[in-house]
Amino acid sequence: MKSYHISNKMKSALSALLAVPAALLFTGCSDFLELEPRNEIVLESFWTEKADVDNIVSGCYSGLQSSACIQRMIIWGEGRSENLYVGLNTNQNSDLLNLLNENITAMNGFTTWVDFYKVINRCNTVIKYAPGVAANDPGYTDSELNATIAEMVGLRSLCYFYLIRTFRDVPYSTVAYTDDDQKMDLPATPFNQVLDSLITDLESVRDMAVKRYPSTKPLYQSGRITQDAINAMLCEMYLWKQDYDRCIQYADLVIESKKLLAEENLRSGTNTGRGGGIGGRGSSVSEYYSRTNGYPLTQANVSQGNYGNTFSTLFARDDYTATANQEIIFQLVFSDDPRSNSMPANGAVNSFYGNSNATRGLMAPSDYIIEETGKEQSREVYEDKNKWMDARMYENCNKSSQCVAKFVYRGVDINASTTQPTVTYTSAWPQDQVGSNWIIYRLSDIMLMKAEALTQKMRDGVEQDVLEFNRPLLAQAFSLVNAVNKRSICQPTTSLTDTLSAGDYQTKVQMEDLVLRERERELMFEGKRWYDLVRLSRRVGNTTTLTAAAMKKAGTGASLIQNKLSKMDAIYLPYNNDEIKVNHNLVQNPAFQSGENSSYE
Repeated sequence: MKSYHISNKMKSALSALLAVPAALLFTGCSDFLELEPRNEIVLESFWTEKADVDNIVSGCYSGLQSSACIQRMIIWGEGRSENLYVGLNTNQNSDLLNLLNENITAMNGFTTWVDFYKVINRCNTVIKYAPGVAANDPGYTDSELNATIAEMVGLRSLCYFYLIRTFRDVPYSTVAYTDDDQKMDLPATPFNQVLDSLITDLESVRDMAVKRYPSTKPLYQSGRITQDAINAMLCEMYLWKQDYDRCIQYADLVIESKKLLAEENLRSGTNTGRGGGIGGRGSSVSEYYSRTNGYPLTQANVSQGNYGNTFSTLFARDDYTATANQEIIFQLVFSDDPRSNSMPANGAVNSFYGNSNATRGLMAPSDYIIEETGKEQSREVYEDKNKWMDARMYENCNKSSQCVAKFVYRGVDINASTTQPTVTYTSAWPQDQVGSNWIIYRLSDIMLMKAEALTQKMRDGVEQDVLEFNRPLLAQAFSLVNAVNKRSICQPTTSLTDTLSAGDYQTKVQMEDLVLRERERELMFEGKRWYDLVRLSRRVGNTTTLTAAAMKKAGTGASLIQNKLSKMDAIYLPYNNDEIKVNHNLVQNPAFQSGENSSYE
C-alpha cells in the first residue's frame, strides 16, 4: 500500500477531521463529537448505522465546498493563465498578487494543499469504516454500500487529480489517518504513477456508482458523484495519459447517457419550456437539438431574440431542471438563499470574482480578455466571423465594469434583434450570499475533450495520404466543436449562418488551434484554462504555447514571465515551505531553490 507524508500541521488537521460537523448538504448534522474524545467516538460509538456514514459523506462534499478548496480550483486552474489578472484591492492580498504576476515562492499561501487532503482523508475514512457499518445495519444494503464506496473513490480521485495537475508529484495514499501515532512523513509519488492508480480505482468502482437519482432528487443528480461523473473523470484522465481511444470511449459513455436522459425528458415533456424553444413533446433529440448537432446542450429560447436563458440555467442560480441536468454532470452545490438555511454561500466566487457590493473581485478579466470583446477583427479567442454575435463575449465578462460576469450575475439578457446585441446584466449576488454553484464537469467540456482526443489521433503533415487518413477524424472533431460554438451564436436556428466553416480547418494544426480556442471561450473562468495549457505542454514537451498565453496579460512584465516559464518544471507549483521543513522526504520542485524564502533560480 502506498503511503504519503503530511506535515505536522496537516496531520493535526487530519486527525481532527471527524470532529468537524458535516454541513447540512444532503443529510442532517449531528453534534455527537461534543460528548466524547474523537478516537473513542470513531472506533466505538459512531460507526454503527447508515446515518453515521451519510454524515461523513456529507462532510466530504462540504469540505470541497469550502472557500479554500474552490479558491484553489480557480487559482490553480485559471489564475496563472491569460484569462485573469489583478482586480479590486488585490494589493491587499500579497499571495494572490504574487501568483498572478508569476512571482511565486514556496512561502505563498496558495501553495498549501491541506484542504484537499482533508477531503481525501474523510473519503478514506468512509471507505475504511462503511463496510463494518453495513455488516451491522440491515438497513444498509450491499448495493448502497457499493454506491458509497464508488462515491468516495470518485471524490478522492478528483482531489488527487487537482493535486497532480498542480504540483505534478504528490504524496499519495488510500489509507485512512485516524490515529495521531500513524507515520506520515513519506515521499511524493510520481505523476504518472498517481494517474494510473486513479484510473485503476475509478474503473474498479464505476459500475457500482449510482447511474441516476430519482426525479424527486434533482439536486443529487448533478450535486453528487454518479456514474456519469466517474466516466467524465476517466475521460479527462485518459486525455492526460494520452490514451486517446479510451478518452473517446468514456466521452461517448457520458454523451450517450445525456442523450438518453434528453429522450426521456422529451417523451415526458419535461424540457419543452425554457432552454429549448424548438420542438416539443414527442420530438426526437436530433430534431429538438438540431442547433447543437443533436447534442442535448442547454439552449436559449430564441423566439424573441433574447439569448440569456443558457447563462441563467448553467451559472446564475440553483437550477435543477431537466434541462440543467442534461448538461451539468457534476457541480458543488450552494444555496440561492444562504440566510434562510444552513447551507453555505459560495465564498470563493464572492471574494475572487465579485458580488453586488464589489462586482469587480480580487481577480478580474485581464486587459487582453477585455480587449478581445471589443475587437472587430484579428481576434485570438472569439471568432472574427461571428463579429458581435457570440453570447459568451457577454456572458464571460462585463466589459463596461471590467469584471467577471459568469457566476457573479443572476442573469444576463442579450437582445440580438440589432446588428450589435445589447446586454443587460441582472443584479449580482449579494455580498457574502453568492449562491451560484461551482461546476466541475458539464457536457460541452466532455465534447471538447473528445474533439481534442480525435485531433491527437490525426497524423502530422499535408501529404495526400495524411489528409485522407485525417478527413473522418477532422469531420468528427469539427462537428463537436461546431455544436458547442453554434449554441452561443445569437441568431435564430432557422437563419443561423455566421458559424464556423469546416473548410477553414483541414489540417491537424488548424484543428488543434480551434479546439484549444473553443475550450477557452466556452470554459473561461471555470478553472480549466491553465490545466489545458499544462496538458498541451506535457504533450509537446515544451512551454512555448503556455508561456505565450501567460505573457498576454502581463504588459511590461511579460519578459519576466517568459523567463520564468521557460522551464517545464515551472508550470507546476512548489511544495509549500512548511511541508519541506517537516518532511525531508519531499524533494522541492527543481524550478525553485531550497523551498525557503526564495523564488525561481
